[in-house]
Amino acid sequence: MENFKIDVDADGIALITFDVPGRSMNTLTSGVMKEIPEWVERVKTDDAIKGAVLTSGKSSGFCAGADLGDMAGGMLAGGSLQDAYDAGWKLNGALRALETCGKPVAAAINGLALGGGLELTLACHYRVVGDSPKIQLGLPEIKVGLFPGGGGTQRLTRLIGVQAAMMAMTEGKSFRPNDARGAGFVNEVVPVGTEVEAAKAWIKGGGKAVQPWDDKSFKLPGGGPYHPAGIQNFLVGNAMLRKQTYGNYPAAMNLMKAVYEGVQLPMDAALRVETRYFIKTLMTPQAQGMIRSLFLSKQELDKGAVRPAGVPKSDPKKVTVLGAGMMGAGIAYVNALAGIETILIDRDQESADKGKAHVEELLKKRLSRGQIDQAKFDALLGSVTATTEYDHIKGSDLVIEAVFENREIKADVTKRAEAQLAPGAIFGSNTSTLPITGLAEASVRPEDFIGIHFFSPVDKMMLVEIILGEKTGEAAIAKSLDYVMKIKKTPIVVQDGRGFYTSRCFGTYVAEGLAMLEEGYAPALIDNVGRATGMPRGPLEMHDDVALDLSVKIAKQTKEDLGDAYVPLPGWKIVQTMVEDLGRYGRKNGKGFYDYDQKPKVLWSGLSDLAPVRINDSTPEMVEDQKRRLLFRQAVEVARCWEEGVIDDPREADVGAILAWGFAPWTGGPVTYIEQYGLKAFVEQADAYAAKYGERFTPPQLLRDMAARGETFYGQFAAKQAA
Repeated sequence: MENFKIDVDADGIALITFDVPGRSMNTLTSGVMKEIPEWVERVKTDDAIKGAVLTSGKSSGFCAGADLGDMAGGMLAGGSLQDAYDAGWKLNGALRALETCGKPVAAAINGLALGGGLELTLACHYRVVGDSPKIQLGLPEIKVGLFPGGGGTQRLTRLIGVQAAMMAMTEGKSFRPNDARGAGFVNEVVPVGTEVEAAKAWIKGGGKAVQPWDDKSFKLPGGGPYHPAGIQNFLVGNAMLRKQTYGNYPAAMNLMKAVYEGVQLPMDAALRVETRYFIKTLMTPQAQGMIRSLFLSKQELDKGAVRPAGVPKSDPKKVTVLGAGMMGAGIAYVNALAGIETILIDRDQESADKGKAHVEELLKKRLSRGQIDQAKFDALLGSVTATTEYDHIKGSDLVIEAVFENREIKADVTKRAEAQLAPGAIFGSNTSTLPITGLAEASVRPEDFIGIHFFSPVDKMMLVEIILGEKTGEAAIAKSLDYVMKIKKTPIVVQDGRGFYTSRCFGTYVAEGLAMLEEGYAPALIDNVGRATGMPRGPLEMHDDVALDLSVKIAKQTKEDLGDAYVPLPGWKIVQTMVEDLGRYGRKNGKGFYDYDQKPKVLWSGLSDLAPVRINDSTPEMVEDQKRRLLFRQAVEVARCWEEGVIDDPREADVGAILAWGFAPWTGGPVTYIEQYGLKAFVEQADAYAAKYGERFTPPQLLRDMAARGETFYGQFAAKQAA
């Protein structure tokens, strides 16, 4: 076998080492799934084997789950439903054979075990895990539009009960070792490095070769659908699921169906039920879009798919951050975690120290969770220097400017910083809206000037948008991407323009909410519809989050730059009045569209005076139309960005939209949304909205031409890559 090695010791215990060649992490490839039945059969039939221990040969972890590209392609390759089911059943059948082989099998989990990796261990009779805060155990499939399809819905539920299992699976929650033991699906937590020894000790101590659910006396923890207590899990769970997903994720509902039906059946029948629902889910456009964007495309971008070829790899050791506010401090924090020496500069020492204090606060959270020890904490915090002195910049590989969105201030710090930089060092602006080419006018080395746009909060947001100015060189692009990959963020590269890609397209979501407000829609209805689209928050509350006064500043700068060409957005006067006349800046000062001096927040009562409610209709038809309106407005802007050359890679467009501003993940991203809607149908609907609401919905000629030719964005991209 290529992926498993078997060694039988003097006690007759087979050590099965899982080690996929040529990969840093084990995954369940088609080759792995083909070999599992082979070693299971040997364990079952070889009289010299009394029991088995399954462990990993990788230092990086036990198993990260299924190789989704390989798996999805294999399951859908046959073309028929029966072929898909048969392919999907292979893993379930193999794992069922494992747990019924008649000999005790223990999993020695010496690293993270996620998705199919955890499901593999759940089919073992005993689970031992190393006591390390770096180890995660969980079933995160819901995050890519799927649910556990290797027996997880049935085994986890029978181990910890319906309520706990459903919460873990619908949230895609990861557990640390001791938490997993407390939850009930890990048997033993032992010192790192002793997992195999402990697993063998269990076998030698008389480990039982029968799963709890195969024992005639087994009872489901908490009860099933016809148990007085158990039925509540489904009654309440169904309502909670609807509240959380708004019906956008077939995986969540199919997961609950698989659990509901499966727990009433013997395990063999239950696994067949799970497989049927899994294949049904895999065939949905939501799952296929999410797998492509959030797994396959994201992996490619994380590995530098868009990095210029032929530029030597760089490894930034020292980075300076100008501006020690929340954004700058967040950047300093992720730098520290990546082992990068960081100089954090602000105009006065108090502000610089405040920024470093924020780094310390975030590091303390990691310390309290056991993710780092005190020595590591001290070293990471010590790698950040808070100062006002620009001569500390000397030796930096990169400077990131994160000061106020003011052209003059940015020009000043650019000149001061560049005076300290060695040739070949990069200067990156963290601006969210100001064109990079214009900011680069203050630079004496525009070929090394680039946009490096982070998102707030930096420690949680995984995307970084790289923006190219007219004179930005390939070396600057490559070095910026190397930096982003080193801090373990996902990079996208876009061309220059006002608002670039992410800020420009995100702005259409909050702006359309304002337009609806001006039209007379009830504020609560606007935000409820926004959340129902799958966006993380409604447009009004999201506007509060990003700050109303920031919108006013950006609008004024845009008006100054564009002059007579500037056209105010619908509803703009409402925001201007709230900021300039009423001092309502949003969440940051507790007053915006909502009042935040109580929990939960409530809509500001004075909003009805500025925007009287004339439409309070919430029929299903109206809600669906307004949901589509909000998504279309964003998608039309994405298509315009494509036509203008701001972005030209559908992977970056989709992944960037989901990670940057939370474009409804169930769609797979705006490009996938357009394609799955159908370009011809999309153009027709966009034209209808343009006639009703304004030219902002008018689809670009690019879309009309593509629709007429029957083309798609991903199709064009694939052809370009092949050429």
